Amino acid sequence: MSTYKFIEERIKERERWALRRQLGIPNDRRLWVLACMDERLPVEEVLGLKPGDAHVFRNAGGLVTGDAIRSAVLSIHFFGTKEIIILNHTECGMMSATTDFVVRELLNKVDVKPEDLDIEPGIPELGKFPNKEVFGKWFRMFDEVDLITQEQIRILREHPLIPDDVVINGYIYEVETGFLRKPFQRLSYKVNTSKDMGART
Repeated sequence: MSTYKFIEERIKERERWALRRQLGIPNDRRLWVLACMDERLPVEEVLGLKPGDAHVFRNAGGLVTGDAIRSAVLSIHFFGTKEIIILNHTECGMMSATTDFVVRELLNKVDVKPEDLDIEPGIPELGKFPNKEVFGKWFRMFDEVDLITQEQIRILREHPLIPDDVVINGYIYEVETGFLRKPFQRLSYKVNTSKDMGART
């Protein structure tokens, strides 16, 4: 390849990269990822992603919130996404305290009542939190990572703005092993032990 052709191709590649939204080019894997914001969860590494491969949305707990739905819907209907991966992890901070504890401690730190807070600050028409109980539900604390992963899959599959042909799967990253697994499929439960195999003398 001549130097001229090499340079021209590099210029075209950069143009396609910079203007891919205007040109209607989807991300390379047509993938939207919902993951926890925890710094121990190396999303790109465990999914084998490189720049340009996916739209990645991270929040506390890797939960399907209103803003997550908004982002997924835009990615699917306008940016060509065909697959969703939900990525949760063990030892999640969202399992480290009860809802009551989080609400009590937070309200002790700030001089505000839930009834004075907009549910969505950018859209005040949606109103304010009606009471402390609803404010607590907003944090979405949970007890079991396998159950919460399955629940996020269900919510997305049943949402009317998510087409039926979008493939949705969920995985759990084990911070203690550095590997992914499916919900309720802990490899350690399948490993043989002397109890499983019968005592040997």
